[in-house]
Amino acid sequence: MHDVCRASLRPRGHDRDPALRRFLADSTPVVAGGRAILLQIADPVVAAGVRRHSDFARRPQQRLAHTLMYVYAVVVGTPHDAAVAAAFVHHAHRPVAGADDVDRQLWVAATLYDSALLTHRLLGDPVDAERAEAVLRAYAPIATALRVPPERWPGSVAAFETYWTDTLARLQVTDEARGVVRDLLHPVAAPWWVRAAMPVERIVTVGMLPEPVRTAYGFAWGPREERRYRRTLSALRALRTVLPGALLRLPGPLLLRAMHRTAARHARA
Repeated sequence: MHDVCRASLRPRGHDRDPALRRFLADSTPVVAGGRAILLQIADPVVAAGVRRHSDFARRPQQRLAHTLMYVYAVVVGTPHDAAVAAAFVHHAHRPVAGADDVDRQLWVAATLYDSALLTHRLLGDPVDAERAEAVLRAYAPIATALRVPPERWPGSVAAFETYWTDTLARLQVTDEARGVVRDLLHPVAAPWWVRAAMPVERIVTVGMLPEPVRTAYGFAWGPREERRYRRTLSALRALRTVLPGALLRLPGPLLLRAMHRTAARHARA
């Protein structure tokens, strides 16, 4: 935890750039949370760890909430927020073989960056080259807080795209990954509001996947699914234009409060 604190205390560009900070605090990437998870578990080691050590069947939304909590805490939270979030992750990883492997943690962080930029672009938020580079730098602590050496995080968008293309080509979707996907996209025991949102979540999650990964999972995808996907994106874009910015930034602080309440309970136990 102390290493995380020291890393988080380093100056961050978005602390001096209010526009970038608002961009990072926007909850729009929540839409791509499922996509990021499916990309992560397309790595067989990640899939095995999630399948064997996570409670996906009973609480499929938990990993998504924890992932979003971690991203918000590390990218826009305080050093203390980042330290608490990283401590939760490291505790969860202790019993999982391969969970602290640098290549796997780098891939997890990369899926979060790529999914965030893709969602902003698809939902009508322009991301030019300068903004993409700034967000890449801002997301570096997501990797380093997971004990990825700083030099392993791509130093430019061009370097990231090379790494991304190379890694996508090496992914292998396993039966364990497909089992996680069934629990995630077709939850049985989830709260009613989660189940009600799943038709939208399913079409967006599958539609946002790179085509080779979508095929490897075995998802049916043709003109009808593509039309549904495009209509759903149009509806989400329209909804986003009428939502106040403060509302779009609200999920982050709520997740942080929940994280600190959980940490306080563990401290008292």
